Amino acid sequence: MSKALTKTDFNFPGQVNVYNGKVRDVYNINNEKLVMVATDRISAFDVVLPKGIPYKGQMLNQIAAKFLDATKDICPNWKLATPDPMVTVGVMCKGFPVEMIVRGYLCGSAWRAYKSGVREICGVKLPEGMRENQKFETPIITPTTKAEMGLHDEDISKEEILRQCLATKEEYEILEKYTLALFQRGTEIAAERGLILVDTKYEFGMHNGEIYLMDEIHTPDSSRYFYSEGYQERFEKGEAQKQLSKEFVREWLMENGFQGKEGQTVPEMTEEIVNSISERYIELYEHITGETFVKADTDNISERIDKNIKNYLK
Repeated sequence: MSKALTKTDFNFPGQVNVYNGKVRDVYNINNEKLVMVATDRISAFDVVLPKGIPYKGQMLNQIAAKFLDATKDICPNWKLATPDPMVTVGVMCKGFPVEMIVRGYLCGSAWRAYKSGVREICGVKLPEGMRENQKFETPIITPTTKAEMGLHDEDISKEEILRQCLATKEEYEILEKYTLALFQRGTEIAAERGLILVDTKYEFGMHNGEIYLMDEIHTPDSSRYFYSEGYQERFEKGEAQKQLSKEFVREWLMENGFQGKEGQTVPEMTEEIVNSISERYIELYEHITGETFVKADTDNISERIDKNIKNYLK
């Protein structure tokens, strides 16, 4: 069985500190560069699941790198290089403490809220009579706060972001502009692959007084995709959409009585479940990129990453 990388313990020249996110470990080098290792950890409902998914980190890292390159004409981004299939090195940015979530369709948590009677999300008013997976007239932005590990991200409105001084009015206008332009580009790329980009999230930060796109972009961990073929038919019949996202993991957890709530325990992740999730991620990768996924050697993942990063930093 292929091995999964669930924790890292590197020490690089000039390393100042390391930040362990839900699924990524970020190494600060001389307060100038960041080395982001996309591990094989997987999270759902803001909880890191007990087992890693082989090749997940490689897939997400390679998808993100591809889309960072494909959108750098829209806004500057943090990426400098990908010295290893699971690693991106980039410039250090001071992140805004909000995530810019953009939705083209009513589904997921927004649909769950709508179905319960909510008609305003993050200050955005929603029309009456909408149905699950219905396309919005124009994409809507529903930001969230960026929670510390173990805590839940919270919805927040533009007005509240400005009131709390999480961004200035001028900065927020740029964040909105970039978010919608990136979503439009992602939508166009997805359409070429027979996919619909349903919703996604972007993170931004400041570098040398300029707003940069950070972190991953248009990956199945940060985005939801539907298959274009059959979308309209399924929508009209009120059937579930065929989708490419991490939602299948959430659905498996919910079917087994887990939604990240207090007192709930994560269902057992058998080898069969782990492998099936890995296979689904490979399917996602190949559909989203239009390329065949080439598995990196997993015999000594840590040694390989350590060597590749140190060679790059030289």
